[in-house]
Amino acid sequence: MMSMDLSDPAVSYEASFREAIREAYVKLSIRSPPVIERPRSGQADLCLVTFSVAREAGLAPEEIAKKVMSIMGSDPRWTLEASGGYLNCLFDPKRFLKETGDLLWRNREHPCQRDPTGTKVIVEHTSANPNGPFHVGRARNPIIGDTLVRLLRLYGHDVEAQYWVNDMGKQVMILAWGIRNIPADELGEVARDKPDHRLVRYYQGANARMEADLEVENEINELLLNYEDAVSDGEWEKVISRKGRPEITASGIKEAIQGVLSGMTSSLSMLGVHIDTFIYESQVVEDHSLQSVIEGLRRSPLSREEDGALFLDLSDKIKGGDDDRFRRRFVYTRSDGSALYTTRDLAYHSWKLSRCDQAINVLGEDHRYQSQMLSLALAELGSSMIPEVVFYAFVSLPEGKMSTRRNRVVFLDDLLEEAVERAREEVLKRRDDLAEDELRRISEIVGIGALRFNVIKVQPEKRMVFKWEDALNFEGASAPFVQYSHARACSILKNRGSGFNGPPDWSLLVEPSEISLLRSLARFPQVIGEAASKRKMHLVPLYLVEMASSFNDFYRDCPVLSERDEGRRDARLALVVLSRNILRTGLDALGIIAPDQM
Repeated sequence: MMSMDLSDPAVSYEASFREAIREAYVKLSIRSPPVIERPRSGQADLCLVTFSVAREAGLAPEEIAKKVMSIMGSDPRWTLEASGGYLNCLFDPKRFLKETGDLLWRNREHPCQRDPTGTKVIVEHTSANPNGPFHVGRARNPIIGDTLVRLLRLYGHDVEAQYWVNDMGKQVMILAWGIRNIPADELGEVARDKPDHRLVRYYQGANARMEADLEVENEINELLLNYEDAVSDGEWEKVISRKGRPEITASGIKEAIQGVLSGMTSSLSMLGVHIDTFIYESQVVEDHSLQSVIEGLRRSPLSREEDGALFLDLSDKIKGGDDDRFRRRFVYTRSDGSALYTTRDLAYHSWKLSRCDQAINVLGEDHRYQSQMLSLALAELGSSMIPEVVFYAFVSLPEGKMSTRRNRVVFLDDLLEEAVERAREEVLKRRDDLAEDELRRISEIVGIGALRFNVIKVQPEKRMVFKWEDALNFEGASAPFVQYSHARACSILKNRGSGFNGPPDWSLLVEPSEISLLRSLARFPQVIGEAASKRKMHLVPLYLVEMASSFNDFYRDCPVLSERDEGRRDARLALVVLSRNILRTGLDALGIIAPDQM
């Protein structure tokens, strides 16, 4: 398998160029780090930008570029050109393309897979309350989380995807109360035959009753306390409420949660998201690790008590922002001694951090404050590791915001179904010869791929409105465009016949679109490395669109199967093989299937 080290010409050349620039800066007494970019124009492979150091150097930017070029001297690996405040570096085509092509060809089956790093990473994502189906507003979480898991595995890490199941919160108690107290004939019709859709009606009905009747809310709060006591004692068959039809046991609540969760995981599966481990809140109560955490917090010098409630006073730890002293408190037990969700979450993180080298949480932007409080509480427990957090802004549809509680919602299942139906329409415009089963299969691949691709191509912290005309554009920056390019490569290779074994003679590639494609292919390992290590998942779809465009330009300009020169034909076929494999690997890193035909 391939390691992205100095054996990669693209990495080696860039590392040497950067070191030469640093040495030149030292001789010019410039202490600021050099600004080096990768131009998209194709006129250079790397470019030093000097404007930001002009004042420090006491020279005009164009003079800095010329002096740096003079100090660097000549190098057989590249050609330098000073232009204004830029120093452009163009790698020697024959040398670079041969070294790059040979490396890509040796690793063509695994075009960017690194050797194992030995680093254990736990990525927690999704973790939505198990009280109803996923809604569109939270769709970014599983897509971002699953993509990050895939990229980190390509990077060589041992990655485990975890889902933290809130089975002890008030939301699930509302659901449980509704199941036991509301007759099915008092509920509306089921829009979709899935357990999460059937059961969410009880949650919505119970929530409406709770808001209208204080006694219902009291019963739900009592249910919450009794459930925690039963779990703590390990008495899952203990009756914790005799109100309603039938009696409620702790295991009955767990069964209701499992019903909703089974429907939710079915949606994740259709989305191409896999969870390795489900960790339940009740586990930290049942194994008494929650109590150990509470005792640890009690020993903190920041621990305080007020009206029987215990909290950490973090006033001196949180700077700026809201001055409300209550918001600077990490409350870990209520006045009645019961624990809060945040305390159980803290116990889970203490357990999780002891089992990995790195922990990453994928959270909505509305969890920034809670995440900060959690990190401070972990530090008070003596944790040497703090989880890294990837925050994301919510996705919305042009129709606006959604609410599960008040049944104003667009569910993820609705979005997935519409994705497939819209993709079917687009596929039929191009392929009316497909059998129904094949049409359905391709429509699912294209529709779900479009959804995932369109979410990942936007940086997580940026808000986005999902628009079908963008997601399913076969000609634009979309999954169908990349998938179609992969299918085109597969079609060429399917019809190539026999006699092609490689390795090819890369010197036979002289057309601009051939050279441009090989240069684009060479960037793939670096893109994956940066996307994984810097959590910049959006770089992958951006790269795939660029690479697919280069492949299509090559296909337009350079005949492959009809090329009469055998050596050139083999070199072009090699480009097609590399393009197919890199498009397939890149799409897989995004959780998107690369179809052989479209």
